[in-house]
Amino acid sequence: MVLTADEGKCLPLAITMGCPVGIGPEIILRLFSQGGAEVFPVVIGDGGVLRRCADSLGIAVRIVNWQPGGPCQPQTLNVLSLSDLGNGLCWGKPTSETGRAMGHYIEEGVRLVQQDKLAGLVTCPISKGALKAGGYRFPGHTEMLAELCQAQDFAMMMAGSTLKITLVSIHQALAEVPGAITRESVLRMIGITGRALRDDFGVAQPRLAVAGLNPHAGEDGMFGDEEQRIIGPAVAAARQAGWLVEGPFPPDTVFNKAAAGQFDAVVCMYHDQGLIPFKLLHFSDGVNVTLGLPIVRTSVDHGTAYDIAGKGMADPASLAAAVSMAKTIVANRQKL
Repeated sequence: MVLTADEGKCLPLAITMGCPVGIGPEIILRLFSQGGAEVFPVVIGDGGVLRRCADSLGIAVRIVNWQPGGPCQPQTLNVLSLSDLGNGLCWGKPTSETGRAMGHYIEEGVRLVQQDKLAGLVTCPISKGALKAGGYRFPGHTEMLAELCQAQDFAMMMAGSTLKITLVSIHQALAEVPGAITRESVLRMIGITGRALRDDFGVAQPRLAVAGLNPHAGEDGMFGDEEQRIIGPAVAAARQAGWLVEGPFPPDTVFNKAAAGQFDAVVCMYHDQGLIPFKLLHFSDGVNVTLGLPIVRTSVDHGTAYDIAGKGMADPASLAAAVSMAKTIVANRQKL
């Protein structure tokens, strides 16, 4: 439960179940079975799927129905059941029906947070292909959440206890990355990252590092001049705007500096530049945080893992970290 500023009312966090035939149901059940909290977050999903998963894996759990605005029963798994997918599902085999269901879980979760019925949203993994098959046109969670929240200036942060990174460009071919690196896009990401560290993570004066694009950060133009033409001027403009930011740093050294505590986050130029060092350090306990939304949203840092779904092999560590981080962000936003 999370205490809100509205007359001290306690609102639960919510976990969307994600793909019903992925590992979402299992990691929810495994995290619940670990205990540690009298009241577990409300699950938005399919009560029947959760019961069948619990039975097949031998996880003892009491599942009760929860209704928006109602109390959560302690020591039980409170579920807002939005689908009844029946017994015909096959682990690891998504369908258009499971795609529609997972999209509906997200839509309802956002709506209930916006209506102050829930404190924030933690999302289990979805399948982009199944989401599309279910009639949704979004390439993933982030874009869907941004439209549902009517957010224009949003971004993805990968967050862990040792390293936090944001990305100027995300899902683009490497050949397209240089064209996506502009002074405006770098400056924008520095600002989004700094505000998130200050408002969501409680860092009074965020210390930001910016990675270069090229080997050795261009080596004075020998290996590319984006650092001199674009990234450096963006860093200078961000400093003029009041941010404590340094760079561009050579990409092969900046993450070591951040992991050692010199910086609170690294602004990276492209997907693998940031995700490779992040997942090396936080493969099991990383959290995906959507920045720039009016609601709190964290997510596991992994996919649906269809290859191990239903086999009792899924690790709930990332979900545990995502729940913990959501509670922290909610509490920090209440202080603003």
